[in-house]
Amino acid sequence: MRIIVHGGHALHGTFRPSGNSNAALALIAASLLTGDPVTLSGVPDTLSTAMMIDAARALGAEVTREGDVYHLKTDALHTRSLDQAFTEQQVGTVLFLAPILARRQHARMEIASPLSRLHTHLAALRDLGVSVNIRGGVLDFAANPWDHREITLLQTSVTATALVCMLAARLGQETVVHNAASEPHIQELQQMLVHMGASIDGIGSNRLYIRGTENLGGAAMRLSPDHVEIASIAAIGALTGGSLTIAGIQANHLHVIARVFARLGINLYLNGDTLLVPAHAALEVSQLEEEQDVPIETAPWPGFPSDLVAIATVAATQARGTTLIHEKLFNNRLLFVDKLTAMGAQIVLCDPHRALVVGPSRLRGEYLDTPDVRTGLALLGAALCSESRVIIDGAEMIDRTFENVVSKLVALGAQIEVVQV
Repeated sequence: MRIIVHGGHALHGTFRPSGNSNAALALIAASLLTGDPVTLSGVPDTLSTAMMIDAARALGAEVTREGDVYHLKTDALHTRSLDQAFTEQQVGTVLFLAPILARRQHARMEIASPLSRLHTHLAALRDLGVSVNIRGGVLDFAANPWDHREITLLQTSVTATALVCMLAARLGQETVVHNAASEPHIQELQQMLVHMGASIDGIGSNRLYIRGTENLGGAAMRLSPDHVEIASIAAIGALTGGSLTIAGIQANHLHVIARVFARLGINLYLNGDTLLVPAHAALEVSQLEEEQDVPIETAPWPGFPSDLVAIATVAATQARGTTLIHEKLFNNRLLFVDKLTAMGAQIVLCDPHRALVVGPSRLRGEYLDTPDVRTGLALLGAALCSESRVIIDGAEMIDRTFENVVSKLVALGAQIEVVQV
């Protein structure tokens, strides 16, 4: 899909965010832990969730849909294999290892990506006593129940934490997990496991104490709104000089994000379940003395999310002053800045983790090809605050994680043409 963005139009109106797509992936996988019915509400209509539902059906789940409500029931798993056709399309399918191992004790997965991406996950599985046998791109797993395990994750990985929680809820009598991720979407998974019959102490923290049960039951869960979508749209509204009301938020997910945005001159006002974005005449980097030379840096939750480092960088290009962006969690997530410099931004990429941004810069029309999942919405924001026309190819990647976000922006006044190619 190609979109043509005509920049320079302020956004106004009320925006309603969709459910958290990352939570949907984990909850769909967890639904297969039991043969009882599971109902998930507020599931966003994204490419990533559609692929997870397809994989769930292939594994044996009966799935019916009513709008954003999905009903899943998995009497039995038809296969123990995750074929490459699924794993190469959606990395989240690795989460299905948990229900397969929990219910059938053996699993096989085919991958084409480097094994290094699964290092934290495989180490965690081995620490739980899961046998892992690797032959080229084929991984075989075997799991048995355990009485007590205490493990420390090598990284605060959301996916690794999700795998451990699901396995511990079904196979472990007692499991202690240190250095666990605590993002809102992993908390939702843990809350769902509690509704299914497991006991989890420490939800929202980095130390979990899980007491599992063989007889996990059904559950009904409503997904919380996507804090990354909310924050991104709020920033785009400010960057275009518009004023927005974002309804149906969860304020405790946005406190740190709002403080970081304030350092870039973006003022957000939280009022119950509503976020207000006032019209900004201009943005300016914070002049507080104690914040001088302090970088904007990503951190494990509840720190500033890595998924927002791209939109923060775009905001820095429009704020008067100099900002150091430091991506501390992942490699190569700042390499997209070459697209912004092509549009006229003043950015020095110091190394793969740090970028020095001098603003404000007048962004101009440019051709942008295939943004990735994590930067697509930020590049769309850059296009919307540019002074001319910007063409973005491969824009379907934006819909991979965010439901109908292009049409939602058009409803707010964005000038975007969609061209199917």
